[in-house]
Amino acid sequence: MTVQTILEAKGRDVATVDPSHSLAEVIEHLHERRIGALIALDADNRLLGLISERDIVRLLAEHGAKALSQSVGDVMTRQLVTIDEAATIDDAMGLMTRGRFRHLPVVRDGRCVGIISIGDVVKRRIEDAEREAEDLKTYIHAGV
Repeated sequence: MTVQTILEAKGRDVATVDPSHSLAEVIEHLHERRIGALIALDADNRLLGLISERDIVRLLAEHGAKALSQSVGDVMTRQLVTIDEAATIDDAMGLMTRGRFRHLPVVRDGRCVGIISIGDVVKRRIEDAEREAEDLKTYIHAGV
C-alpha cells in the first residue's frame, strides 16, 4: 500500500494558513476543522512551513499567553520532512516514528498535493490487517 492509497481514500484537501496569521487564529482554525496542523504554502503550492498543536503547546509553555499574538511565519516549522505519493505506508510510518511528528506533507514535483497524519496511517494499517485476517478465514473455511 502506498501514500497515494491513503490520499485517494481521505482526499487531497490541505488545510492551509497564511504566515501572517496569529497563533490565536491558528487555534481557532484547528478547532473549527478538528485537525492537528496547518500548512503554509506559497502561491505555487510550495511548502513554506507547518504549524501544529504540539508547536502551539510548546510556544505557550515557553512564552505564555503572549505567544498567541505571534505570527505563524515567525514560529512555524520550516525544515519539513516530506514524502512522495509512491512511498509505502511503512515508509511513512517509519519517518513519523523516527522523527516523532504526526503530520507528513505529500509532495509531487516540489508542490504539496496532500497531507497524511499518523492516524491516517494507523487506520489504513488496521484496515489492511482486518482484510488479511478475513481472507485467511475464508481460505481456511474453503479448504475444509
